[in-house]
Amino acid sequence: MGLLFLAVLVIIVFFLVVIYNNMVSLRNRFKNAFAQIDVQLQRRHELIPNLVETAKAYMAHEKETLSAVISARNQAVNATRVAASSPDNAAAIQSLMAAEGALNGSLGKLFALAENYPDIKANQTMSQLMEELSSTENRVSFARQAYNDAVMHYNTYREQFPNNFVAGFGGFKAAQLYEPESVDFKQPVKVSF
Repeated sequence: MGLLFLAVLVIIVFFLVVIYNNMVSLRNRFKNAFAQIDVQLQRRHELIPNLVETAKAYMAHEKETLSAVISARNQAVNATRVAASSPDNAAAIQSLMAAEGALNGSLGKLFALAENYPDIKANQTMSQLMEELSSTENRVSFARQAYNDAVMHYNTYREQFPNNFVAGFGGFKAAQLYEPESVDFKQPVKVSF
């Protein structure tokens, strides 16, 4: 009787350890997926000052719009740093989504204004920067999809029975999907030459 009880206890402990280890693995996967978003957002953030500097020469009296883009970019950089240091923090991911949404809105205004300046559209550097930014937007979308897939898998596994008990005792919190707040952000940045 005592041996049977011990065998059942060992099986239960083994089962709980397997669940715990799977949760650690899945959590690390979504953190790695976020790191890929971080890489693409950094690339995007590095392109924006060059784009603004190029536009300044042609759009001198649009200083407010150019300043808004740089300000939004700086807020997005800060939000990205916070989220990258803790991708399992739902509030940090939500702040990042809001900052990136604001950045996308200000970039949209910049691109709309650029349409009124034929010289800026003909500028080789501006064209190249806009093309690189468009390519980066696609990369961000792919990285965001991979992250959301990893988060969905983690959250689903975390919520299943009996995994939810191990998650509660192990401190495994639900992960936040990276879903842009504004509908405009879901649309690719329109770049026309």
